[in-house]
Amino acid sequence: MQVRCDCARSLASQAPARAISSLGFSSGTTSRRPGRAGREGRRAGGGQEAGQEAPLLPPGRPSHAGAGAAAPVGPRAAGRAPAAAGRRCRGRGGGRRRRRRWKRRKRRMMMVMRRLGRVALLCLGCGVCSLLYGFSQLALSLEQEPGGRQRDPAAAGRSGGAGRCKNLSVSFWNSYWMLPSDVCGMNCFWEAAFRYDYMKEHPSEKMHLAVVACGERLEETVTMLRSAIIFSIKPLQFHIFAEDQLHESFKDILDDLPYEGKINYTLYPITFPTESATEWKKLFKPCASQRLFLPLILKNVDSLLYVDTDILFLRPVDDIWSFLRKFNSTQIAAMAPEHEEPRIGWYNRFARHPYYGVTGINSGVMLMNMTRIRRKYFKNDMTTVRLQWGEILMPLLKKYKLNITWGDQDLLNIMFFHNPESLYVFPCQWNYRPDHCIYGSNCKEAEEEGIFILHGNRGVYHDDKQPTFRAVYEAIKNYTFGDDLVHSLLRPLELELQKTMHTYCGRVYKVFIKQLKKSIRDLSVRRSKGR
Repeated sequence: MQVRCDCARSLASQAPARAISSLGFSSGTTSRRPGRAGREGRRAGGGQEAGQEAPLLPPGRPSHAGAGAAAPVGPRAAGRAPAAAGRRCRGRGGGRRRRRRWKRRKRRMMMVMRRLGRVALLCLGCGVCSLLYGFSQLALSLEQEPGGRQRDPAAAGRSGGAGRCKNLSVSFWNSYWMLPSDVCGMNCFWEAAFRYDYMKEHPSEKMHLAVVACGERLEETVTMLRSAIIFSIKPLQFHIFAEDQLHESFKDILDDLPYEGKINYTLYPITFPTESATEWKKLFKPCASQRLFLPLILKNVDSLLYVDTDILFLRPVDDIWSFLRKFNSTQIAAMAPEHEEPRIGWYNRFARHPYYGVTGINSGVMLMNMTRIRRKYFKNDMTTVRLQWGEILMPLLKKYKLNITWGDQDLLNIMFFHNPESLYVFPCQWNYRPDHCIYGSNCKEAEEEGIFILHGNRGVYHDDKQPTFRAVYEAIKNYTFGDDLVHSLLRPLELELQKTMHTYCGRVYKVFIKQLKKSIRDLSVRRSKGR
C-alpha cells in the first residue's frame, strides 16, 4: 500500500546509521514482515539471546524513530521500533478500509431504498387505479338505482358540466378509454358523483310495473293493479301491454280509480319482431312471450318489475323494488325458484332442456335491471361468441322450440343456466303458488313471515279447486277504495279462509293473512301520520 510505504520511508530517513550498524543489520538482507522480531521477543519474555541473529529490516523500512531522537539501544528496543512502525502504518490503512466498507454499505442501502421506492410507487399507482375503478362502479350502481331519474339542471350547474356529457353510463362495459369522442369521461365521472348527492336528497319517485294482458284477462289484471295501489308507498308507473280491443276498457276502469295521482299508466299494443311475429305469438299462450321484449321496447326505463296478470300484492311494491339495491355487480334480474321440493319439481323430472339451479325458476314475478340487460353479453351453447339480449332470443327459440313446454319461462331458464351469476333468487314467499301448499306446506319463509306476493297460476282464482286462493282474490276485487281495510277487507277474508280448512292450502290459511295484517297496520300508521 502506498501510504504504508511512504510512512516507512519517512521513518527510515530519520534513523541514525550508527544504530543500524550497532545492531548488526546487513544492508543487503530484507525481511518481509517488519516488526516480527519485536513480537517474538515479547513472547519470549526478554531480549534476544546471545549469538541470535537479529531480524533484518527491508530496504527503505527502518524502525520508527522521531527526527533527531536518539537511536534505540539494545536488542529489545530494536525489536520494538519496527513493530511500532508496522502498527502505525496498518492503523492508517485500516481506517481507509473501514471507510470503503462503509461506502459500499451506503451504496447498497441506497439501492435498497430506491427499489423500495419503486415498489411503493407501483403500489400507489395500483391503489389509485383500484379507487378509480371503484368510483366508476359506484357511478354505474347509482345510475341503475331503482327507478333512476336523470340529474336535474340544478345539480348539473353545481358540477359546471351541464350539457357537456351525453347520458352514457361509465362502467366496466364502457370504460373511460372506450367512450365515444363526443363524450368526456372525466366530466361524466363527476356528473355521476353529483347525481349521487342529488339522489340522496331526492330519492327516486316512481316504481315501474309492467303486465301483459290478452284474451279474458282484463278483470284479473285490474285486480292485480288494485292490490298494488292499496299498499304501495311511492307512486307507480304502470306499463300495460294489451290487445287493441282491451285498451278502451282499461282506460275506463283506471281513470275511475280514486288513486289521487298515486299512479300513472301507459297502454301499449302487443308487438313482436316482424320477421318472427307468428312464432312468438304461438309460443305457450298468446302474448305470453311479450315479456321477453320489454328491455328492447321500454328503452328509457332503467328498472322494471314484471308480473303476470294472476299476481296479488299483499305488501307494498316498494319492498320487492328494494331488492334492486341488493343486486351485486353481475346480477341483472331476480326471480323465485319454480319449486322448493325437488320431489315434486317439474324441471328436474321432465325438462328436456337446460334449466337454472336444482328445480328451475318461475318467471311470474321478474324484477329486472333493464339497463344491465341491454348491455350484457350472454354466454350460450350455440356459439362461442357472447350475444346481447336482442341477438340471443330468436336463436334460442329455433334451437329449443321442440323441447320447451312453458314457452318464454323455459327460454329464461336456458339463458340463466348458462349465466347463473346474473340472477338474484327471491325467497318463495315473493312468488307463492298452489304448488307450495297442495302437496303439503313447503315454503318455510311463508310459514314464518306470511305470503308477500300471491300467484294464482293454473286458473285457481276462477274455479273451486283452491278456494283459499280464490277467497283472497275475491276480497281484493270487491274492496272499495276509501273503506276501512280491517272491516272491509281483512275480517271478511279471514272468515272465508276458515271455511277452506278442508283443503291442504286451507289448513295453513294463516300464512295468507299474516303479512296482510301487517301491511294494513302499517298503512293505517302512515295515514295517521299524514293527517
